[in-house]
Amino acid sequence: MEITAVYPGTFDPITKGHLDLIKRASKLCARVVVGVASNPKKKPLFSLEERVAMIQHELVEQHLDTQVTVRGFEGLLVDFAREQNARVLIRGMRAVSDFEFEFQLASMNRSLAPDVESVFLMPGESFSFISSTLVKEVAILNGDVSRFVAPHVLAELKHKIVQIRSERGLN
Repeated sequence: MEITAVYPGTFDPITKGHLDLIKRASKLCARVVVGVASNPKKKPLFSLEERVAMIQHELVEQHLDTQVTVRGFEGLLVDFAREQNARVLIRGMRAVSDFEFEFQLASMNRSLAPDVESVFLMPGESFSFISSTLVKEVAILNGDVSRFVAPHVLAELKHKIVQIRSERGLN
């Protein structure tokens, strides 16, 4: 049976940890759909279109674009998964602190869509502490995040920070 998985997230921006999980998921499933959540309540730095474009660029760079696709979505994750004919949701688990939230999320998703299974993957040890939130915070404070994101993403991140500072008169 060819299994389709959805790997959902905000990906604001996509990190090397996210890419690691995409690669791992692509070894387990015939098709992986990276579902980029609109999620305006998180107040993303990048627009949905920008995040989708960055991920698509990285999929091509990593030669994953034949097996992995990227789609933006709004609404319930389980509805998006069904639209993609996915039977698996891929979730990253970085640390024990992620467990409680992920457990609640998986339980709710199972209640809403019993035919869709949640599968938890751990990123490689060198990526276990990376989050988009930390990457953004460090980058905004002029820290070096080049080890945590791909070169294209780093350039986009720097450009966005300059743009925001300019709009706010902070340069």
